[in-house]
Amino acid sequence: MLMRNYNRQMGGFALTIMAWILCCISMRLPQWQIWHYEDPMTFKPTVAFVGIWRACVLHNGNNSSNIRICHQYNYHDSFVPLYIRINQHLLLVSSLLGLFGKITTIIALWTMFMGRVWRNSICNPFSLSGILNINASSFIYFAVLLNYISTIRKWGVAFPPSFNMPSHPDTQKMGSAMALAIISVVLFLFSGTIFLSSNLAIGKTPRSKI
Repeated sequence: MLMRNYNRQMGGFALTIMAWILCCISMRLPQWQIWHYEDPMTFKPTVAFVGIWRACVLHNGNNSSNIRICHQYNYHDSFVPLYIRINQHLLLVSSLLGLFGKITTIIALWTMFMGRVWRNSICNPFSLSGILNINASSFIYFAVLLNYISTIRKWGVAFPPSFNMPSHPDTQKMGSAMALAIISVVLFLFSGTIFLSSNLAIGKTPRSKI
């Protein structure tokens, strides 16, 4: 029983690492929204990516290659709309929760490897890892949901003139960063469930068998 739980917790730890990496990658990518509009300067169809921390514009260069120009912003910039500002905080908290969950899991696995066994599932440190991972999953989910709502309702962004981007595109859709964030949600949820369920199994194990 203990060896099986140990294997499950190692699997949960692997899921936690993958979920945290995908969360951090999706947070840095600009492809949360893909905008299509006509550039007012060149009157050419233009594609732009609007992310949580930056916006990028694709310009047609020589030899049919695309030149991407990115502009950074943060939650202190006054032009950042409320939904992006909320997503910035949600994803920052999610990455911190995932990091703490990973550290807690490492400590718990090391302590378990050293021979300590918890007979009470409530006192098991894997419970904390499970709770942190499930909370991280919830925060990322809310960020994904808010970005989805802003996309289908075509909420705009009043970018400064230096960005050379309109406040509203002609059309917009969700980008690949959303897919990574959704995968991160699922992996965090699975890992948290594994930790909590394995703790319940440990708590139900008779003391004479430990």
